[in-house]
Amino acid sequence: MRQVIYAWNYLNWGGAQIHLFALIREVKKEFDVVIVLPKDSDEQLLKFIKDLDVRVEFLERHQSLKPAHSIKSKIERNLNKIKSEYEMLKFLDKFDLENSIVHIEMGPWQSLFLLVWLCLRTNVFITMHNSLGKVSKLRYLLWKIKLRIISHFDTFHAFASNNDSRKFFKGLYSDKTFENIVVTYTSVDPEEVTEALESEINSAELIKKYNLPQDKFLYFCVGQFIDRKGRWIFLEAAKTLSAINKDVAFVWISNSKPSDEDFEKAKQYGLEENFVFITSDQVGNEHIDLFKLLRLADVFALVSYEEGLPISLLEAMALGIPSISTNVNAIGEAVKHLETGWLIEAGDS
Repeated sequence: MRQVIYAWNYLNWGGAQIHLFALIREVKKEFDVVIVLPKDSDEQLLKFIKDLDVRVEFLERHQSLKPAHSIKSKIERNLNKIKSEYEMLKFLDKFDLENSIVHIEMGPWQSLFLLVWLCLRTNVFITMHNSLGKVSKLRYLLWKIKLRIISHFDTFHAFASNNDSRKFFKGLYSDKTFENIVVTYTSVDPEEVTEALESEINSAELIKKYNLPQDKFLYFCVGQFIDRKGRWIFLEAAKTLSAINKDVAFVWISNSKPSDEDFEKAKQYGLEENFVFITSDQVGNEHIDLFKLLRLADVFALVSYEEGLPISLLEAMALGIPSISTNVNAIGEAVKHLETGWLIEAGDS
């Protein structure tokens, strides 16, 4: 049986991995599957992978995705990137690549050499989840050169997880490569959603477990607590609503804990017990545990400045939770204003 290798070399995880897991559940019916990821990956992510019942291999080194602000930190980050990609190349080389397919979470605009090396050995797939945003003409030209180089390889294949992402790359890839890009939408597991909706939940018990305010109208958000996700807009809206209605509270669920500085800034909004931050490892090791918690939400609000097609929003909508989001990127492919949700402009608290 042929083998499919799914690989990434960074610790952060989210919708991209959930999307891959949905693909893996189908692919494993016909292929042997191996997942390659860094050894220090999040325990909850590893539990999700264990539930897939596939082979796992670990990289020693991981690439840092933290923003670099100084020249020194940028140099260090680039060196780290080169070293981690080189290790990944050596690691993947131990597989029978000639009889494998590699689906890797890296883009040619960042990791051209690694992808060219793989394309010379096997069929390589990537999924493009987001458009890349506005950049200088010079950077755009560099991206175009890199994507035209990778377009020469018949062994390179690209998926897009939404139409907005696909459209962005028109003119960057060659016409032939672009026309072959297939949209494979970010996925929600209908069986998990059905199970969550049919499960009995003890609301009082969940409210006590997560220390949520009782008898409040609850606004939920799920996502990394970062600027791109509109965290301060969310809290500004919470402050405004709390000033006119004491019966509302706000909950943010993230797969990583914010810094002490972020917590201090959040306190300045004066929400006190009416803002609750929950990390995903508190929720449980089963994805359905998140769904059960989300069923407490009266409204789901994801007010990002940039997005692909966020799986947290799709899951909230699938659970029947009234949803508010921003009219950016691919969100409008799911949220039809005043039909399937409410769209606002990014940055409008």
